[in-house]
Amino acid sequence: MATSAPARSLLPAGDLGGRHIVLGLSGGIACYKAAELCRAMVKAGATVQVVMTDAACQFITPVTMQALSGRPVFSSQWDPREAAGVGNNMAHINLSREADAILVVPASADFLKKLVHGGADDLLSLLCLARPAEAVPLIVAPAMNREMWANPATQRNVAQLKADGVHVLDVGQGDQACGEVGDGRMLEADELLYDLVRFFMPKPLAGQHVLVSAGPTYEAIDPVRGITNLSSGKMGFAIARAAHEAGAEVTLVAGPVALATPRGVRRIDVKSAQNMLMALDIYAHSATVFVSAAAVADWRPAAPSEQKIKKDGSGQVPTLAFTENPDILAGIAASERARSGRLYCVGFAAESHDLLHHAQTKRARKGVPLLVGNIGPATFGQDHNALLLVDEAGVVEFPQADKLSLSRLLVADIAQRLAR
Repeated sequence: MATSAPARSLLPAGDLGGRHIVLGLSGGIACYKAAELCRAMVKAGATVQVVMTDAACQFITPVTMQALSGRPVFSSQWDPREAAGVGNNMAHINLSREADAILVVPASADFLKKLVHGGADDLLSLLCLARPAEAVPLIVAPAMNREMWANPATQRNVAQLKADGVHVLDVGQGDQACGEVGDGRMLEADELLYDLVRFFMPKPLAGQHVLVSAGPTYEAIDPVRGITNLSSGKMGFAIARAAHEAGAEVTLVAGPVALATPRGVRRIDVKSAQNMLMALDIYAHSATVFVSAAAVADWRPAAPSEQKIKKDGSGQVPTLAFTENPDILAGIAASERARSGRLYCVGFAAESHDLLHHAQTKRARKGVPLLVGNIGPATFGQDHNALLLVDEAGVVEFPQADKLSLSRLLVADIAQRLAR
């Protein structure tokens, strides 16, 4: 009999629900991205307390950040207002004590220097210095001109901050406000939000290399026609993201889909089932987990036409001969790496009816320890799904939820199995 996962675990208040973040802004044109990030964090469930340096106030107003955060903005260590409901006028102490993290966005070259040397000449640097380091992590998102970023002094400061336990995020690459192009741009708001969410996620897959296949395959009939299916790839892409959140190195082999690559994930684009098999065979040699979420075509035209097949007016439909595609999952599950226990294989079954029966049969036929079943017509192209996890011990049901929430549950389940 199937058992159900707790429904409340599928319905979080938001990725940052219950988190309190002190959002610090130092001087830089990238302050405009901090406004968008603040709004996104609040939408994700966090409470946000903004602290700005005088230089930051030259680029964006405290009124803007107050409107977006819903809380008064602090910018001076001499501010007479009570902070965190404590009437001792010590904002540098009180603001950090209730925080789950301090996130400095943007962190200018000058502010990075202050952190390295313990500078404390403004409220933001003062509260970073006074924070309880064991309980309140400090995360910084650098932003500066490409030459400033490449300068040995900046790179020494970044290395020292990392050695001191500060979490220094990557910089972006591209056009800069000064008109130059290169490294040093601050990450975009959605990238920063992802990195913050991932920071708080448990890392049960740390040290693992997860290989995920996703999306449909396309089997050519002629240069302009082919056979494919309705898979959107959303489930496989969500699994790749969830595995990366859980600390894994992730490689995603994707059929033809129009989806953005999850942040931090290596993506390999393929077209046909044979293309997918070749790519997966390469990365399976170093992977420790393989999740086969792609909807791979069972058959392909035996002899695709090199030219478009034209109607000739006779009313006769051309005859197509098909040949069977290789069984990718069964082949990888039968490999020496999988049989020796160094590669844990998870299959997917997209069925139209009798899900439990077909999933159990497919698991035995493919020779995998875990098979995840879902109803294809109900999930292809949709943002929600419901899963049935089938192993030799029985069945566990994950009720309908958004695909990312289900992917996080699946990844947590896989991590538990690996730890047994």
